[in-house]
Amino acid sequence: MSKIVLNFDGLRRTRWREYGIRFVAGGTITVLVGIIGRKFGPSIGGLFLAFPAIFPASATLVEKHELEKKRNAGMNGLLRSREVAGADAAGAVMGSLGLLAFATFVSSLLPRQPAWQVLLAGALVWMAVSATVWWICKTI
Repeated sequence: MSKIVLNFDGLRRTRWREYGIRFVAGGTITVLVGIIGRKFGPSIGGLFLAFPAIFPASATLVEKHELEKKRNAGMNGLLRSREVAGADAAGAVMGSLGLLAFATFVSSLLPRQPAWQVLLAGALVWMAVSATVWWICKTI
């Protein structure tokens, strides 16, 4: 089983332009979700809140960074860069399952309990479900 470690190398390789792309992509998706929510109501808008706002930009940048890293080492790296982007997508799926648990938990308790308590407990539910899914995937 592998350990979870923090690696800040990606921060040094990321250019300001790439942060800008993530910001614009995330902001654009957020504005579109707001427009949908205003036009069709909060229930429909809430469905779109689950869209990973920065994932599309993030996945392409992860692939690009890995490809550059391999090319700088004199390797092709195309397959490896796609594998890394795929692993990033798998992590997004794990987090999304946690988000589903969070949304289910919060929507069932929010009408009867104080919002801050429900949101705090919901965040713990999200963390527990996401970590459990990650652990299951690592052990299988």
